Amino acid sequence: MQQLILGGIRSGKSRYAQQLAQDSGKPVTLIATATAGDAEMAERIRRHQQERPANWQVIEEPLALGEALHNSDDPEAIMLIDCLTLWLTNLLLDSDPQRLEQEQNKLLACLPSMQADLLLVSNEVGQGIIPADPLSRRFADETGRLHQRLARVCDRVTLITAGLPQILKG
Repeated sequence: MQQLILGGIRSGKSRYAQQLAQDSGKPVTLIATATAGDAEMAERIRRHQQERPANWQVIEEPLALGEALHNSDDPEAIMLIDCLTLWLTNLLLDSDPQRLEQEQNKLLACLPSMQADLLLVSNEVGQGIIPADPLSRRFADETGRLHQRLARVCDRVTLITAGLPQILKG
């Protein structure tokens, strides 16, 4: 089962995904994509670390997500990826302009062969105003395109609003 979990900032999407992972009864591997570029982000990362169970395997991978999934695949496990929008941000800021497309293609190529259950968490960014600067517009466009591609291949798509799940697919 592959599930895309979308929601706005502080919508409860990570908490929902963590609960699904815990409730599965399977060993959990978390692939964390965040990097602590400033004090506020370091604090967010620290809070997430405190909120998750200590027995979860954690892989920190800000760029090569498809490779990390492939290398950690386990049919007996559930994998939680949190979060895709931070991953996209890391790729947009990477010095190699080709890396964004390459890594997205690697991620999408590995999904059909994955044996572990997957929970893919991402911020829904398409319901606000059009951003004022080119980088922010590109981020919103890339995020929207990635979500559409993932929604086509995932078994289930859930939108979290105010902590409440709304099943969009599956």
